[in-house]
Amino acid sequence: MSELRDLYQELIVDHYRRPHNYGPLVGANRHAEGFNPLCGDRLTLSLNVVDGMIKELRFEGVGCAISTASASLMTDALKGKTEAQAEAMFQHFQALVTGTDKAEAPVSLGKLEVLAGVREFPVRVKCATLAWHTLLAALHSVKQPVSTE
Repeated sequence: MSELRDLYQELIVDHYRRPHNYGPLVGANRHAEGFNPLCGDRLTLSLNVVDGMIKELRFEGVGCAISTASASLMTDALKGKTEAQAEAMFQHFQALVTGTDKAEAPVSLGKLEVLAGVREFPVRVKCATLAWHTLLAALHSVKQPVSTE
């Protein structure tokens, strides 16, 4: 089991050091900002949504390893998904990192499942979910920055 945990930690560190989809998104039609006051993580998420489908998304900001890796993995997972699929993934990711039961059929979260271990550290759940709460704000055109508090 420790080999698997080491592999998961390596993937998280890799996404922290070399985040995917990091930087501005020219032509974005949805934006949102998020803040985790507990850890100091700040995130801006930009999306290009066309006919209800997420064509492209990128993020900018500063954060801890968990926050940055979560945003990087999330952006990889959501390209080409519909807004409804993205919201369903949010629900399942939230359940994964909090350890709560899912009422409906599970959705495959792929590489995002490496973040399941944060449920052992409740204070880190907010780091892992910051990008996801920011995603919901962008999808629903919320203008005020969202907070994990």
